Amino acid sequence: MVDGAKKLRVCLVSSAGGHTSQLLELAESWKESRPCWVTTGDVIKERLSKYGKVYVVGECNRRQPLRVLLVLLRCMRIALRERPDVVISTGAAAGCMVCFLSKLFGAKIVWIDSITNVYRLSLSGRLVRLIADLFLVQWPELAEKYPKVEYVGAVI
Repeated sequence: MVDGAKKLRVCLVSSAGGHTSQLLELAESWKESRPCWVTTGDVIKERLSKYGKVYVVGECNRRQPLRVLLVLLRCMRIALRERPDVVISTGAAAGCMVCFLSKLFGAKIVWIDSITNVYRLSLSGRLVRLIADLFLVQWPELAEKYPKVEYVGAVI
């Protein structure tokens, strides 16, 4: 908790689908906070709304520069509005954006690279690793391969 009485503002960011399922496995860790979600698809908005406010920013990837710009602007608006104390993300592009933008406002960044990344960190993960306060991987070989990366067992 922040200041004893004020709930920690936690921003949970994940792409719709498997990334969100992995992050939901950690629901116990943020249940005492004031969470908000940033996700990429409307299909899970209703499911996530029981945990807090949900923002849908849309999908993008590096091959879609105009969509990247649009998603970035949406993420910027959310970071300014929510001013999270902590960002927890499993990726992907929108998670990377929210992490960097929220870090500018002093947020702590927790990145959990997807369990599907067995041999190499995700592109977003490789970028966020530079600013992450805690960067977790789910394969011990990845923690040995990259600095500032921790393996603490299968997280999700």
